[in-house]
Amino acid sequence: MSMIISDEIIKASGMSEDELLLEIVLLLFQQEKISLGKAAELLNISQVRFQRLIADRGICIHYDVPELQEDIQHLTAKGWL
Repeated sequence: MSMIISDEIIKASGMSEDELLLEIVLLLFQQEKISLGKAAELLNISQVRFQRLIADRGICIHYDVPELQEDIQHLTAKGWL
């Protein structure tokens, strides 16, 4: 599905289309509507770059205990822990 944002909204925001897209994606990420990976994909940037972006804005990354346990299992399986 595509979404059309009127020129009037873009003008009123004072942002470019890319800046507006960034703000929408950041908002969705903050509200835990999309994952970090999906956010990076939508912006066509690496996950590391997106992490820097949210860090610069003081936005917390969503990382819970099950994700930590999954990462530990992955690192252990690789022999890195």
